Amino acid sequence: MPDGAVGTKTIRIEILRYQPDRQAEPYLETFDVPYTDDMSVLQGLQTIKDTIDASLTYRWSCRMAICGSCGMMVNGVPKLACSTFLRDYAAEGLRIEAMKHFPIERDLVIDASDFIEKFPTIKPWIEPKVPREVSQGEYLQTPTELERFEQFSHCINCMLCYAACPQYGLDNKFLGPGLTALLHRYNVDSRDGGQKERNELVNAEEGVWGCTAVGYCSEVCPKQVDPANAVNQNKTASAVAWFTRFLPGGK
Repeated sequence: MPDGAVGTKTIRIEILRYQPDRQAEPYLETFDVPYTDDMSVLQGLQTIKDTIDASLTYRWSCRMAICGSCGMMVNGVPKLACSTFLRDYAAEGLRIEAMKHFPIERDLVIDASDFIEKFPTIKPWIEPKVPREVSQGEYLQTPTELERFEQFSHCINCMLCYAACPQYGLDNKFLGPGLTALLHRYNVDSRDGGQKERNELVNAEEGVWGCTAVGYCSEVCPKQVDPANAVNQNKTASAVAWFTRFLPGGK
């Protein structure tokens, strides 16, 4: 609880626990937690850890919805615990679980290895179209050029969209919404020339065509990145590129 604040109300929080050194399978444990209306779900977890059960394990860092570390399932919906408030669940109660579609390491901590290993494959950096010396100065962009990719640059890699994505749940070879959005951010950057290599991923079997167009990824995104839109734009570009091959002069 923040700064010694004393809660005047109590909320029942049910947590899916998994401690492989103690239990072979995940199990539910319930805590009655005092809270105030300004407390987040993350602060509720901190209260449990500080005053009830120090073994409770979860990730967090900034507490400001910037780092993306505290993603978890809150009543079945992927949320950032730091920007989700206990008061909104006072009537129905609260169940907290590790994010769906990822292996659980311990309690609310998931193994993000798959996402991390895929990350460099999209080349999330500028591949200059033309070599440029520092003495030539910075690359300049118009506001319109910036607008094309700015939205997709706001991703904080929280992976909530992966917990929301049914296709990723069925096949984790799927590149997934978050990485597709970040790939798109670089592909449409006027300074970048790495589209050809990235589009090999886009057009691959586990690329954008694996998406079943549910769109839930964009609903749960805490930064309004709209990864579903990035996927759809890449589907369109992929289809146009395929048909263009059959036109005179097409490649």
